[in-house]
Amino acid sequence: MCTVLAYRGGSIGPDGIRGVLERTRRRGPDCERILTPEPGLVLAFQRLSIMGVDERGMQPFEYKGMYSVTNGEIYGFRDMRRRLEAEGHVFRSESDCELVLHLYEKHGVDMFAMLDAEYATVIHDGENGFIAARDPIGIRPLFYGYDDDGMIAFASEACLLTGLCRQVHPFPPGHYYKGGEFICYRDITAVGRYSYASLDEVTGNIRKKLVRAVEKRLDSDTPVAFLLSGGLDSSLVCSIATRILGRPIRTFSIGMDKDPIDSRYAERTAAFLGAKHTNVTMTEQDVIDVLPEVVKSLATYDITTIRASIGMFLLCRYIHEHTDVRVLLTGEVSDELFGYKYTDYAPDAEAFQQESIKRVRELYAYDVLRADRCIADNSLEARVPFGDLDFASYVLSIDPEMKMNRSGHGKYLLRKAFEDGEWLPDDILWRQKAAFSDAVGHSMVDDLKAYAQRCLEGRDLEKEYARYPEKGRPFTPESLLYREIFESFYPGQYRMIPGFWMPNPAWPGCDVDDPSARVLSNYDRSGQ
Repeated sequence: MCTVLAYRGGSIGPDGIRGVLERTRRRGPDCERILTPEPGLVLAFQRLSIMGVDERGMQPFEYKGMYSVTNGEIYGFRDMRRRLEAEGHVFRSESDCELVLHLYEKHGVDMFAMLDAEYATVIHDGENGFIAARDPIGIRPLFYGYDDDGMIAFASEACLLTGLCRQVHPFPPGHYYKGGEFICYRDITAVGRYSYASLDEVTGNIRKKLVRAVEKRLDSDTPVAFLLSGGLDSSLVCSIATRILGRPIRTFSIGMDKDPIDSRYAERTAAFLGAKHTNVTMTEQDVIDVLPEVVKSLATYDITTIRASIGMFLLCRYIHEHTDVRVLLTGEVSDELFGYKYTDYAPDAEAFQQESIKRVRELYAYDVLRADRCIADNSLEARVPFGDLDFASYVLSIDPEMKMNRSGHGKYLLRKAFEDGEWLPDDILWRQKAAFSDAVGHSMVDDLKAYAQRCLEGRDLEKEYARYPEKGRPFTPESLLYREIFESFYPGQYRMIPGFWMPNPAWPGCDVDDPSARVLSNYDRSGQ
């Protein structure tokens, strides 16, 4: 990952920016540069070198009096670059992100809809001032806010803007900013018409598009590895990558010391694939000790996101400290497209589709936020094959009736797509889902709940809950503890989060008091 920060105004200068950037040094540990092309204009970048790793790839980039800072990966950039070079464009580095300015010079803001990328970028040109944009799913983070003089600032993480901006806002995915307006250039959830193809055609397309999505994300000038939980999604990513590369891959998993659930499935998958696998163990004390750091890193108070981040954060810390890996492929975004355990309760196909759309639109605040922060804060880069734009658009366009769980196996289409060809053992391919925050071990969530009770003992909880605005109001001791930790780092910035991630309470069986799939009656053998 890398850090971008852009600001024009008088509230903070280069020296102040340098101090602020200390907060995100782990995100871009290799090099830092602060550029002031003109008085009051600051463009800053912290680099984690992945593509074009020599010093020529350091940002900000400059071209014809324009400047850019970009965090992300642009897929297929080599072909695009060759076409631009044939037209006379001259590049100074091998970085994919240098392409941004050249495309902008040729196409203007129309370029954003052309990108097959996970990215966040800020451009400055003399005529238009700041131009900023974010990928349609929001896999790469970007925030903005205004200083006391009404001047806008952009940054990769909210912590860079606190103190400078009164209110910090997530930059809307699939939008660009120009002339004071945020304009949608692509709504990934917009489906012109549903595809009513046969089961064989649909599963064939799912397989082909997911394989291509993984293949794109293996392109790196630095070592690549894989987070392997032992669940369907990460196991498929690992299987596809192994077949593409034709050699053993490196995989990593984590579990509690007392009752790890996914670890044995991860080891089974790794053995099947011939992977070089490492399983990390965490304890109750590890969980409690890292909790404040995780909340600070995430900039959220959401229960699900925090729970699911603890194991991931500790695992990524291990990878950073013990290996030379720089890039991690993960299994996020599959649930939003194919369904959770609770979407088995969707009353009809259209309700399922609308829930999927809602979850995809909010991904930037939950699962992909978790992946970005846990990985980036440990000086690593996340790549998310299920978030591939072509793949996600296709799955959203499939007849919703086909995505309903009619077989007793959630994500049936995804499983069916890889049924033939020995991609995975049957007991992995058809295994019931277990949520990651539970699958590292049920004891982790139980430990967190017990810790919250101890921290809040003797306090009037109902009175404490009522201290907070209705949006995101705590409703359990655990959620109150998280909110208080959040407020200690980001006072009054609760609007950055849409609210608590919870199953749809309007559906029968889903009006529950905890986001864990464990509380659902259909959890059955998922966690065993």
